[in-house]
Amino acid sequence: MSLISRRTPLFAFAFAALLSVAGCHGNQSQTTTDATQPAPDQGTDPAAANLAPATYNTSSAPAAAQPSQPVASGQSYSDAPPDDSDYSEPATDYAQQAPPPLPDYQQPPDPGDGYIWTPGYWNNGSNGYYWVPGAWVEPPYSGALWTPGFWGYSGNRYAFHPGHWGTHIGFYGGINYGNGYVGLGYEGGYWNGGHFNYNRAYNNVNTTVVHNVYTYNVRNEKTVVNRVSYNGGSGGVQVRPRQPEAVARQEPYAPRMNSQIQHAESYRNDHNQYVNVNHGQPPNPAVSHPIHADPNVHPRAPEVHGGPVRPVQPMRPKPQPNHGNPHENPHDVPR
Repeated sequence: MSLISRRTPLFAFAFAALLSVAGCHGNQSQTTTDATQPAPDQGTDPAAANLAPATYNTSSAPAAAQPSQPVASGQSYSDAPPDDSDYSEPATDYAQQAPPPLPDYQQPPDPGDGYIWTPGYWNNGSNGYYWVPGAWVEPPYSGALWTPGFWGYSGNRYAFHPGHWGTHIGFYGGINYGNGYVGLGYEGGYWNGGHFNYNRAYNNVNTTVVHNVYTYNVRNEKTVVNRVSYNGGSGGVQVRPRQPEAVARQEPYAPRMNSQIQHAESYRNDHNQYVNVNHGQPPNPAVSHPIHADPNVHPRAPEVHGGPVRPVQPMRPKPQPNHGNPHENPHDVPR
C-alpha cells in the first residue's frame, strides 16, 4: 500500500475537524431573537443600524466630522459654533448654572410592544432645575427613534436643546443617560420589519408581554460612574458631533410631541422634583404609565440655517474661571 493511500483516512479526518471548527466560529457571530438564548458579544450589534451611514449621497451631505479632542484638567472647550441647530434642535431654554448630575434609577417595565424608552432629564423652572421622569413613549410613526435632548454650554450660559424623532440617532451631547443611550447612538434595540426589537441587556422587558427581544451585551453599563448631565463648559462632557450624528441631522425628523411637552410641564409645579428639595435624588425618577403618541405626526425636512450642515470643527480648549461659584461643578450637588 502506498504512503498516500495509508494517510488518506487521516487527511479526511483532519479536514472534517477543520470544517467543524470553522462552523462553530461562524455561529458565534450571530445574534438571536430568542429570549432564552442570549447572543454572544462576538459579531455585529444589530442596534448599530441606529447610527446613520458614514456617507450621505446627496449634494447637501455634511463633511466628515472631526474626532473628539481631549482637554486637560481645569480647562474647558471654547463656546460651540454660533448656530448649534446645525447639529441639534434649537435651544428652548437657558440657565446660568450647570444642571446637576443624572440620578441613578431603575427603568420601569416596558408596558407593551412598540414603545420606545425616553430617558429622564433636568429641566429648568422658576426655582431652578427640576427632574422630568423617564418614560416609555409610543413613537409617532413606525421606524422612529428618539434622540434625547441635552444641555450644552454656549455663550457663558447653558442652553437646552430638546430631543426629536428620526430614522437615525442624532447628537445628544455625548451624555450617558443609560438604558442604551450611552452617549453615541442607541444600543437598546432596533426596528426590523415594522417591529421594534428590545435588547434585554439594557431594557426591563416583560417577555410574557413583549416577544421581540434579544440579548447583546455591548458593555456593562453598571460600571459607568460618570453621571455628568451636560456638554461643554467646566466639568461637562467634552465631545463634538461625530459624522453619523451630523448626517442624521440632514434627514427628515419630527420634533418632540405635545404629549411629551405636557409630560415635562406636569412636573414643573411639583416642588419635590426640584434639586433644591431632593438634592439630586428626585422621588419620581421614572413613570410606569406610557405616553401616547400625538395623532398624524409625520417627519419633515430639517431646517438648517445657512444651507447644508457645516463640517464639524474641533473646539479649542481655553481656561474657564470658576469665580468661586459652588454650583459650577456638578459634583457639588449632593446625591
